[in-house]
Amino acid sequence: MGKLSVRDKLSILSDAAKYDASCASSGSAKRDSRKGGLGSTEGMGICHAYAPDGRCISLLKILLTNFCIYDCSYCINRSSSNTKRARFTIAEVVDLTIEFYKRNYIEGLFLSSGVIRSPDDTMGEMVEIARRLRNDHGFKGYIHLKTIPECDPALLEQAGQYADRLSINVELPTDSGVQRLAPEKKPQTIRRAMGTVRGAIEEKSEPTLRTRKKPRFAPAGQSTQMIVGADPAPDAVILKSSARLYSSYHLKRVYYSAFSPIPDSSAALPLMKPPLMREHRLYQADWLMRFYGFDNEEILAGSPDGMLDLAIDPKLAWALRNRHLFPVDMNRADKETLLRVPGLGAKSVMKILQVRRYRTLRLEDIGALVQSIEKIRPFITAVGWSPGGLTEMENLRARLSPEPQQLALF
Repeated sequence: MGKLSVRDKLSILSDAAKYDASCASSGSAKRDSRKGGLGSTEGMGICHAYAPDGRCISLLKILLTNFCIYDCSYCINRSSSNTKRARFTIAEVVDLTIEFYKRNYIEGLFLSSGVIRSPDDTMGEMVEIARRLRNDHGFKGYIHLKTIPECDPALLEQAGQYADRLSINVELPTDSGVQRLAPEKKPQTIRRAMGTVRGAIEEKSEPTLRTRKKPRFAPAGQSTQMIVGADPAPDAVILKSSARLYSSYHLKRVYYSAFSPIPDSSAALPLMKPPLMREHRLYQADWLMRFYGFDNEEILAGSPDGMLDLAIDPKLAWALRNRHLFPVDMNRADKETLLRVPGLGAKSVMKILQVRRYRTLRLEDIGALVQSIEKIRPFITAVGWSPGGLTEMENLRARLSPEPQQLALF
């Protein structure tokens, strides 16, 4: 193979990075370059943009290299894969980031990598890229480093000093899945690395006695990514694993990435990719756990196969299985109960709580506070409105989720 140009490498390694999620930048510390430096995380800094497939495109999202010593069955960059290989130097990644930023192509860097030579060597190069950007070029844009759990914990400590967010992939929902499809990776090592990052974030969250300032360490926290559909784990197991990760390591996000079939894949992998709607429903269920007070087990309690319903959102599916808890009195119910009404989001609930301080709500008042009153009617009572037998109707599910219709082209 002849020597590759930087453009060739960029083509190969940006395409290889499309399988990495975790590119949201919310929660980072505010940094402003107007007093010196280059780039900002807010104001003129990061603004999100997504490609049609949902991938974030506002960051320079690349791999340092797609060479890898590991042979994970689900990964297109595994050592036995017949894919075209490339590798950036440290200076090339730094120069690309700076030059792209100056041209307003990007607002930050998302850097992942295959593992070359050893986890320590690869992680060391990624840390050096972040260090040069911060210290040598005064780069104050967003940096997300996808770290390598097998590396020396000292490198994770260094990475957190320069990056806004660190992420460590758990790869698959279960330890048995990791052992079967990625036997060279150890689930306990992945969890140990997450624990190291969590400990460092908590330690640095307190101001020092000498400076009275909080040391900077991964202000946007840590996240992880889980592949969905590569193994037979049902959604109930996936949500249980996510709940454990949130509680044990205080992750900012768990990202769900639908498995994509790859060329020359292992016979252990499914031939078909899971429906993208499954990924979407998992994100909705994840949202219920983090912001709506749902326990992971109750989201799918009563589901015969432990899978989320692809036709309707998880909160509506839960409400239909628990009709005995409805209707909810919109003038008396507490916040936690209101958050469980299908069709009511967190913002709508806050508006309802504010308005009912000075007036008693009628159905039309609620209709003015939500996007659609039709989805809510069977589950609430208000002045002048009671659903009667509507809540118990056998065809309620069909009424709330009508079959999609093909629109006319002309």
